[in-house]
Amino acid sequence: MSNTIDRSSSSQRDSSGRDAAQSRWQRYRELRLTEEELATALLTPVVLFLLAVSFYPIVETLRSSLYTGYVLESRPTTFVGLQNYDQLINSGSFWNSFKVSMIYTFVSVPIELVIGLGIALLLQRAFKGKYFIQAAILFPWALPTVINAKIWAWMFHGQYGIINDMLIRIGILNSPYPFLAKPDVALAAMTFVTIWKTSSFMALILLAGLSGIPDHLYEAARMDGTTKWRRFRDITLPLLKPTILVALIFRTLPAFQAFGLPYGLTGGGPGEATTTLVLYDHQLTFTQLSFGQGSAAATLITLIALVISLVYVGTLYEPEVR
Repeated sequence: MSNTIDRSSSSQRDSSGRDAAQSRWQRYRELRLTEEELATALLTPVVLFLLAVSFYPIVETLRSSLYTGYVLESRPTTFVGLQNYDQLINSGSFWNSFKVSMIYTFVSVPIELVIGLGIALLLQRAFKGKYFIQAAILFPWALPTVINAKIWAWMFHGQYGIINDMLIRIGILNSPYPFLAKPDVALAAMTFVTIWKTSSFMALILLAGLSGIPDHLYEAARMDGTTKWRRFRDITLPLLKPTILVALIFRTLPAFQAFGLPYGLTGGGPGEATTTLVLYDHQLTFTQLSFGQGSAAATLITLIALVISLVYVGTLYEPEVR
């Protein structure tokens, strides 16, 4: 008797399972999906794409950093463990490029933030031609970096550059000055160019943040008789912190990983005066064909950028402001 009952219940479960499967398949054919199924269907291609273009290269870079040899060819490679990292850490060129990247990043980004905030505050006002100016200030940022670099390389040219010509005409210089041939001046010139190019991008991000601050807060502050400076200090800056965090991360990481500007403006010279970390990594990998050390350098650059981002988030992120 018990065996008959068990077989009957098992048959009922199999039948209900088949019915459920058929019902689910019928829903799929008619594109009647639940929210969870729709989310899975939409996200699966994106996840697979990210795994292919992001996760795999990261894993391959980590693997390559543990080997030496022509890892992109059919020639044999040798497992060396952390030897590539040790050679980098003991390399004067690596630390020089690290210093250049840090100076370039943490001089340019704060200046861009201040200039961008000033531009954003001006663009927040209503005036004739406002939208035309908003579009115009984005022109330097919209130009490709290498084109910007080549334009400024000609402007800074020691013999034919327009900057030398202007400074001679107004009496500041008596003869042409080789701006890009002097180590300190070349780095300052590169920093100036990136500030000129990306301050407008910083202004665009901050303008979006300013637009989200409610006007009634300023009206209440005016009724209390507060000054413009106090309204800026007590209302604008605190409520703009999340946007400032985003702007700093969006600019610091590309600045720290700069390649196109030093490559096109100075080629990393004179000497190694403007060789950033990514340019140094490029030279290791594609000039010296040291793929193992190049992969190790790429890994270290990623880790340093991650630490910088964590410092920003830990310093500026305030959930209660949101």
